[in-house]
Amino acid sequence: MPHALGVVAFGDSITNGAGEYQWGVPLQSWALWTARGLGLPYSPYAVDGATAADVVAEQLPAFEGTRAHPDARYDLGCIYIGTNDVRRPEWDPEQFAGELAAVHGALSPNCDRRLAVTLPLDLGRPRALAGVEQANAAIEAAAAAHGALLLDLREFGARNLMMADHVHPTALGQVAIAERALAVLAADGMRVRVRPSALVKYERGRWGRLRGDLGYCYRHLKVSARAALG
Repeated sequence: MPHALGVVAFGDSITNGAGEYQWGVPLQSWALWTARGLGLPYSPYAVDGATAADVVAEQLPAFEGTRAHPDARYDLGCIYIGTNDVRRPEWDPEQFAGELAAVHGALSPNCDRRLAVTLPLDLGRPRALAGVEQANAAIEAAAAAHGALLLDLREFGARNLMMADHVHPTALGQVAIAERALAVLAADGMRVRVRPSALVKYERGRWGRLRGDLGYCYRHLKVSARAALG
């Protein structure tokens, strides 16, 4: 019996995971860190700026059309989407729920497990308050209906884990999300080979801390001012 093909991931820039170094740690996708923690190959399909509709219309067809072994299954499918949906003026919770159902329906026959991720409540500036709650309700409902695991990031966020825009995780934020994902997967019986936090090394001197704090404060003030004026 052939082995499963590893981890496959869908979503937006948070799962695509490119960006600045943080104290010498490269910004890599939480899903990639999760795959490394499991000791499994990784296949990414996430695209910056994507919505749930884009996952259905573009990422799933790319997945179906480009994989080398169409009949093989994956150990894990990661689904983290909704950040761009809830921040749009045309946000439609019912449409979002239908798109999530389509994503889970397409991945269920192809993945031994699926991991769905809720959105942080402190999302964006200005905050997308009602939209985040509606999206999280839909994410939970779709996961329950299709037998997927759930990673709850509602309370996720801290100065060193989220960028000043309160949307994108920092390099260490991506590691922290992966740590939480692996805890969920381990509780469901998957074997964790290594913790992502054990794979990164960094040193923060006094000057480095001050420079990082000043840079963060400057960017945070810019984001807050733009939100207040907009």
